[in-house]
Amino acid sequence: MTDELAAEARRLRTVEGLSVGQIRARLGIGKDRLYELLRGVPAPDWTRRPNAKDEVRARALRLREEGWSVTEIATELDVAKSTAYQWVKHLPLDPDSPRARRRQAHSRRMTDARWAEHRRERDERQAAVHAAEVDRLGRLSERELLLIGAAIYWCEGSKSKPWRRNDRLTFTNSDPGLLALFLRFLDACGVDRRTPSYRLSIHESADVEAATSWWIEVLGLPVDRVRAPTLKRHRPTTNRRNTDELYRGCLVIDVPGSRELYWRIEGVNRALAAEALKRFGQGSAEALG
Repeated sequence: MTDELAAEARRLRTVEGLSVGQIRARLGIGKDRLYELLRGVPAPDWTRRPNAKDEVRARALRLREEGWSVTEIATELDVAKSTAYQWVKHLPLDPDSPRARRRQAHSRRMTDARWAEHRRERDERQAAVHAAEVDRLGRLSERELLLIGAAIYWCEGSKSKPWRRNDRLTFTNSDPGLLALFLRFLDACGVDRRTPSYRLSIHESADVEAATSWWIEVLGLPVDRVRAPTLKRHRPTTNRRNTDELYRGCLVIDVPGSRELYWRIEGVNRALAAEALKRFGQGSAEALG
């Protein structure tokens, strides 16, 4: 009898879509008994009391799809920011929506307006410091070029290792000023500009021909000494920032027959290190070997 009663109660609920009160009137049973028989059976949609915020939430979703931020939605709908977030957190903000682009442009304008004067003063101070240092430095002597060139090579150039002997100068960098300084160092050491070979190391996605021409013009490289470039594979998901039209890769300067010059650079850097380590005592000096 209980199974038949339960089956009838469920049929009235699911097929006829009756409310709890209607089923009780039809079957003549109490509320607790009926709830036990209907456990797990959802109520018909028409019996559910509408939520006063359903329409507000629906509007919040529409605003989110139009590119509104959580803060903007909360302000527009006069709800708590946490409430707005709970409603739309499953919808990521589209950074390319018209509203998002307008918001970003407005943010940039506000930032520029706020910091424009500070940036102008900073840039003027920086230019003044640069000019003062240029005047103070003057022309580089041969000794200064030897010291600077040896130091920058020891920072940026390839070096021989105990497990891989290679006493040959190979200097790689993307800074044209640093590369020009290294070429002046080679000139001071008696290395003709046509002795080294020059090779571009650059990502395949860049304009390789334009970049090569740029390096030749800026550094005055002999065209017949420029070798085929080394292309690095481009990854579309790369995090590197140097992907715009100003990206021109790295220039590799390779100096053949440079073993003795390499040794000279080693000697200069050992002398510099020994001079710097004097103040730290005998143990530091012994670290040079």
